[in-house]
Amino acid sequence: MDNDAGRYRRFLNGDDNGLREIIDTHYNGLTLYINGIVKDPSETEDIVQETFVKIAVKKPNFNPNGTFKTWLFTIARNTAYNYLKRYKSRISDQPIDEYIMLSDGTNVEKEHLKTQQNIELHRAMKELNPDYFQVLYLMYFENLDTEGIATVMHKSKRQIGDLLYRSKKSLKSILEKAGFQYEDF
Repeated sequence: MDNDAGRYRRFLNGDDNGLREIIDTHYNGLTLYINGIVKDPSETEDIVQETFVKIAVKKPNFNPNGTFKTWLFTIARNTAYNYLKRYKSRISDQPIDEYIMLSDGTNVEKEHLKTQQNIELHRAMKELNPDYFQVLYLMYFENLDTEGIATVMHKSKRQIGDLLYRSKKSLKSILEKAGFQYEDF
């Protein structure tokens, strides 16, 4: 059982600190992931909060066959897509150039993406098709394996492999156009 699964189990047994620890651990990553889907920081924050509310209120069963992180990101992704289906006309089509700011002034994106190279990479990834963004984000920023990504995105491992290949190729093209220097991509 991974650490987050233990925290969730503690929460289910009445220890609210377990849920707080899960939120502290995954809030920034979920925020960036969901923003890559909906492309609206205020809607993103609502969806991330709704994801944690679902866990807190509905207390869904966690299947220990996968990782807790995969399970959590799957819930968040489903919540985002349900939101898009309901409120698609309200979602802005304008690209988001600013970093996501929390109410306390914390720059989530800058904190999560520590190096300038990762910041530039993340900016370029925003230009990708949403599936390409998701597969690259989950693999390289959230360190999920192919099986975990397949679970989150509701695709087969083979489809994820194909998506990874195409998304890397597309990202490389975007980075080259921007004059990005890289050693091994």
